[in-house]
Amino acid sequence: MAVSHPQLKEALDALKETGVRITPQRHAILEYLINSMSHPTADDIYKALEGKFPNMSVATVYNNLRVFREVGLVKELTYGDSSSRFDFVTTEHYHVICEDCGKIVDFHYPGLDEVEHLASHVAGFKVRSHRLEVYGVCGECSAKEAH
Repeated sequence: MAVSHPQLKEALDALKETGVRITPQRHAILEYLINSMSHPTADDIYKALEGKFPNMSVATVYNNLRVFREVGLVKELTYGDSSSRFDFVTTEHYHVICEDCGKIVDFHYPGLDEVEHLASHVAGFKVRSHRLEVYGVCGECSAKEAH
């Protein structure tokens, strides 16, 4: 089994260390998540892989995503009532979300790490994490609106 992506190798090693068996489906789901920049839903992943794994169900995809989330490889992004989207955990990053088409784009802003330190200092909390979402209209939807 050729592992081309260094992040995929690290993810597979992390699964092995926690005693999670690496099935061909798990390998394919992880690989898809790493290569996908679109923050897919479980359904998107299922549709992308059903040709390769005809007897895999959406439930299988959900169950594997849950395992990956518990191991800390994947983040579940929930926005209101729409389907959860899944994001392979790389460096700390934030999301810009299009209010028209739902597209999610990653962006990095290291300055926000200071927010945790400040919140901790001011409020006396032991801060574990923070979440930032920026909402707007993506370039493609803006162009459609302009016509």
